[in-house]
Amino acid sequence: MALPEIVVLTTYPPRECGIATYTHDLIHAIQTTYEANFTLKICALENAKETYNYPIKPAYRLITDQKSSYKALAKELAENPQIKLVLIQHEFGLFESGKEAFEEFIQNINQALVFVFHTVLPRPNPELQTSVISYAQHAAAIIVMTQNSSQILQDDYNIDGDKIQVIPHGTHLISHSNKTQLKAKYEVQNRIILSTFGFIGSNKSIETSLNALPEIIKHYPQVLFLIIGKTHPNTFAKDGEKYRDYLKDIIEKKGLQDHIKWINNYLPTTALLDFLSLTDVYLFTSNDPNQAVSGTFSYAIGSGCPIVSTCIPQVTEVLNEDMGIIIDFNQSDQLSQAVIHLLDDEPKREQMRINSLQMMAISAWENSAIQHGNLFAKTCPGKFNLQFSWPKINLLHVHKMTTEFGMLQFAKINEPDFHSGYTIDDNARALIVMVNQYTVSKNIQDLKSIQVYLDFIQFCQQENGSFLNYVDQDKLFTDQNETSNLEDSVGRTMWSLGYLISKEAQMPETIIVQALDIFNKALATTQNIHSTRAMAFIIKGIYYTQNSAYKPQMAQFAERLAAMFAHEASPDWAWFENQLTYANSVLPEAMLMAGTSLNKLSYQKIAILAMEFLIQHTISFDGIHVISNEYWRNDGESPYQYGTETFSQQGGEQAIDVCYTILALQTFHQVFQDPQYIEKMRIAFDWFLGKNHLNQIIYNPSTGGCYDGLEKANINLNQGAESTLSFLLARQAIEATIRSTFGIKEQLKQLV
Repeated sequence: MALPEIVVLTTYPPRECGIATYTHDLIHAIQTTYEANFTLKICALENAKETYNYPIKPAYRLITDQKSSYKALAKELAENPQIKLVLIQHEFGLFESGKEAFEEFIQNINQALVFVFHTVLPRPNPELQTSVISYAQHAAAIIVMTQNSSQILQDDYNIDGDKIQVIPHGTHLISHSNKTQLKAKYEVQNRIILSTFGFIGSNKSIETSLNALPEIIKHYPQVLFLIIGKTHPNTFAKDGEKYRDYLKDIIEKKGLQDHIKWINNYLPTTALLDFLSLTDVYLFTSNDPNQAVSGTFSYAIGSGCPIVSTCIPQVTEVLNEDMGIIIDFNQSDQLSQAVIHLLDDEPKREQMRINSLQMMAISAWENSAIQHGNLFAKTCPGKFNLQFSWPKINLLHVHKMTTEFGMLQFAKINEPDFHSGYTIDDNARALIVMVNQYTVSKNIQDLKSIQVYLDFIQFCQQENGSFLNYVDQDKLFTDQNETSNLEDSVGRTMWSLGYLISKEAQMPETIIVQALDIFNKALATTQNIHSTRAMAFIIKGIYYTQNSAYKPQMAQFAERLAAMFAHEASPDWAWFENQLTYANSVLPEAMLMAGTSLNKLSYQKIAILAMEFLIQHTISFDGIHVISNEYWRNDGESPYQYGTETFSQQGGEQAIDVCYTILALQTFHQVFQDPQYIEKMRIAFDWFLGKNHLNQIIYNPSTGGCYDGLEKANINLNQGAESTLSFLLARQAIEATIRSTFGIKEQLKQLV
């Protein structure tokens, strides 16, 4: 069957234009975010004097200064029943030469129509107001990029706010490479970098920065100002390099030649993001107070640059004092003072970087794609089947967080925090991830990682066979081991060792012998463990070994869990405790494993009842509702009601809980071969990809890391070991289940 289509009217690369770049990035994000259940077709905007050789031929072309082209396109769209939606990237200048034909074209579109207004002008004259109101009347929805633009449409054009959707200009997720290394790469080492980028034209007011430089250089002689970008094609066609020559005259008169570097290119995105990452302070000096939004500003702040900026609407809405400094138009003295103030305070600049990344997380292109997808589905109910694509497994962040000793515990954004030290918890989870990876890859580097994590576990094992959990960066056990409950850490470690042992046929004998030795020594010390989850994890470890000699210990722990269930359960509360807290799904999973291994139906019955109870109250068609850190109780003390809708909005959602749910569902599917468990695995995994109460991705495809938590109003952008490994364990479980259920050929259809 032919797929439903969305036609996007836009300029498009290789045309060098801000909207072309914007649309290219947006379409790439949408195609990467969603499976190919619908298609995006480009209608390239051109004029009679300019045509382009596109890398991929557009499905349609519109010659914007030819009336006949509008009529021909309207006819083509009307005759194609697969087209469900037309998305127009609108800038007034694009359609000015064919304004009347464009307005007639809009009236003849019979599909759902969505406008993206890149410019929203306040205080319009009657003619402009009439045109925009007419567009709005024919549109199913209007996208703008700032709340300010939305308010102008409502106040100055009387457009219904319900028709307006604010979707910020997209920004790129970057890996935040080391600034010193980047400066060396681009041969600007030992320099303090100021930069600006974008098409060069008088509206950029670069002279404001040039006139400020002498005062800045007095304080910081090592300053280098990068002016990145070509002259705007329209400016060049009209005036040649007149504006650039004007700037060069200023540079020469002020003797700034050693402090300026021109990069007269339309840079590819990767190089541009490198330059932004090595920038110490970004300068945005537009002199147009009506410029609603700037892609250059968005990219700079999305890259974590501290910014000094003039006050266009987007800037006043986004840039607070914790992220940069706003100055008045054409005020070089203010700019120099602001830059010197920031250069004087490196800790402040670093905090601004973190604040900017946190603030702009919602504007990542992946999140923009989700917001667009949700709008498409809302605008055309039932027309688009939005299913997330599953990202490829990326171990970049795992390797970055791993030293020769083990995997570090925390990260600041995506930079390893060596002061946080190590835990056996994280290294146990890392061991499972790399065992899964090695069984598929057979890569010697993956095997070396397995050895690192296994050696760390052995390092943490004490003479009596027990484990300590916390190790500092100097490889010393910390005081946390004396004040923390270590039983859960013991359980997780036993799970990881058992899982490694289960892959005996695919591992070197020396590794299995080492794992068995650690496991056997530890198992003898676990009989007095009564932590619910620790017992469950130990059951999992024993289950994976498939060693009948360990079954008495498995039965002992399973019986304790069964007794807890019998004590707490009631007709409307099928659970082991009087509250649902963390890692809940490991309890029914362990009971199912015990029931299967020990051939005890009573354990299996408890497992089914508990898992159905958990699924009923945490998974629905709308997604997984992760138990919050606030806890969901059944003892009358909690303010949260019994049901999914209330607690799902509380924040404090952790990747580890989603991971354990998916692993439990995988086990239930392996035992019962019921396809409902695969479907629920998909639903739960979508939490990472944006199906959560913030509609934002939790996984960072650029770094390979996973964010540390979903809060009520924001995401914790730190990418620590626990969350990253949780994502990978969940991702590996999805792939393994599809592989075992559908086979290799069908897997290619299921996975991206």
